[in-house]
Amino acid sequence: MLAAALCLGALANDASALDVRAAVLRIDYPRLAPNSRYERVPEDDGFAGAQLADEDNGTTGTFLGHTYETATVAVPPEEADAALAEILAGGTRFIVLMAADEDVPRLADAAAAEGAVVLNALARGTELRDGECRANMLHIAPSNAMTADAVAQFALWKRWPRWFMVHGSNPEDRKLAEAYRRAATKFGGRIVEEREFEDTGGSRRTDTGYVLVQRQLPVFTQDPEEHEVVIAADNSDVFAPYLPFNLWTPRPTMGSAGLRPVSFHGAHEAWGATQFQRRFEELTGRYIRESDYQVWLALRVLGEAVTRASTIEPQAILDYALSDEFELAAFKGVPVTFRPWNGQLRQPILLYDGRITVSVSPQDGFLHQVSPLDTLGLDAPESSCSAFD
Repeated sequence: MLAAALCLGALANDASALDVRAAVLRIDYPRLAPNSRYERVPEDDGFAGAQLADEDNGTTGTFLGHTYETATVAVPPEEADAALAEILAGGTRFIVLMAADEDVPRLADAAAAEGAVVLNALARGTELRDGECRANMLHIAPSNAMTADAVAQFALWKRWPRWFMVHGSNPEDRKLAEAYRRAATKFGGRIVEEREFEDTGGSRRTDTGYVLVQRQLPVFTQDPEEHEVVIAADNSDVFAPYLPFNLWTPRPTMGSAGLRPVSFHGAHEAWGATQFQRRFEELTGRYIRESDYQVWLALRVLGEAVTRASTIEPQAILDYALSDEFELAAFKGVPVTFRPWNGQLRQPILLYDGRITVSVSPQDGFLHQVSPLDTLGLDAPESSCSAFD
């Protein structure tokens, strides 16, 4: 009888055994050295999050006969299409993508042609959740609209409705500036003045570099309209870190410097995050970055969907993730879920001053008929995405 029971158990385990293969494709774009050497990008950026996610998924998978294996691939932009084609040719159908906005739709379409699901772990363009959305793509990274709304809610909760916005001259900076304009209109803020800081290139970390900035910025920000807060829109990371303490009129700075909206950071300890942080640090020997967290979260989404739906069929995983049944703990105080109208992960946004979590949006008092999280980013009536209809 015991032998028969063991045999039946083995057959059941074989029947439920699933081999979950995924890949993280990271495109390494040319970039200037960071403003601070503390912000140097590690070689395992994002990939470290994948390693921890495989361990976490494997903990549950061991009991269910599920195995998790994630390949990590880093290539320059000109090799991205070939790298994706090679990943797909190997049979992998779950792709975590670390790519810039302009490359995401093309790569998602190539994945869709092979029946693969893409999890966007980096690109923040609001248009990717709007008219440029794709039916095979889930967005783990928060959008520009979500982070701008998070800042706007805090500013208005503080009763700082008048904003002086300084934005960069690059396309990604202008997209972020547009997100802040929409946030002001949405929540009742007022951008009293805007100025564009031109990116002229060159070194940003030499002595002459910051001495020059120290002279430039006070003059650049001289005599603005009356305001309570400065909003920095600098996705290119050109000037924003220098704004605090270099303004003509002393005011709090929020956005790309000062108080920054992030998905996660290395000092966050609330809601069980301390244990998560320690495991990451033991694994990697460094603090976690947003990109690590977003890749970890993407693969945890996959692991949770596989566990609950008992399948590795891409469309079934996508359908389950977008359903009302899906939710996932993410060390942010509430379970995270997906918006079924555009595939964006609902999640709180941490407001971080470089040392601690100062606050978390959505703020108290910003209400929604479904979820307060839907006050951040494109709500269903605001999104023109029709791919998921």
